[in-house]
Order: sequence, then C-alpha cells, then structure tokens
Amino acid sequence: MECIVYFDVMHGDVVKELRGLIFLDEGKAPTEKDYLLMFEDMGYKLRLEDPNDLVFKPTEPSADLRQIRIRRVDTGEKNYKEDKELRSVVSGLLPNESRPI
Repeated sequence: MECIVYFDVMHGDVVKELRGLIFLDEGKAPTEKDYLLMFEDMGYKLRLEDPNDLVFKPTEPSADLRQIRIRRVDTGEKNYKEDKELRSVVSGLLPNESRPI
C-alpha cells in the first residue's frame, strides 16, 4: 500500500510544502522508522523531536533547515472527521422542536 506524506520543510523563515512516499503492508500505519527512512532517502538526516506533532529536527548542526513537520498522512483510506464548529452553527439555525407545517 502506498502512503503519501505531506510535510513542511522550514529553512529559516521560508516554508516549503513537499510530499514523500512510503510503501507499507495493507492496513499498517507508518512508524517513526518509516518516516526517518523516507527522509533519509530524500537526503535529510533527522531525528524525531516531537512525536505528538510529528516534528523532526536535523541531526547535523550544519544543516540548512530548521525542522520538518508532517502535516498529513494519506493512506488511501476514507476517514471521517466531524466539523464541530459547523455542527454548532447548523444546530443553532435549526429549530429545537419539529412541528408540522
């Protein structure tokens, strides 16, 4: 299964939006090792700084980038995420009681 990784590379104040590709077994999610191997294939030598936000920092002090942050991972599976703000607006517009016209 192909997994597309969308990430931001931060060079000083400049942010570049890039993509990478990881090949996984069906139904598996990418691991830290998968991300590090993908970045290594792209020429980046990184370590995972923040596992919650998937922020990677360079291992070499002479690197010209500040950090890489993964924005989104697309495994091809449909995922549903409820928009709570939209639900709040819609529920505020609809009447509380349904009554016949």
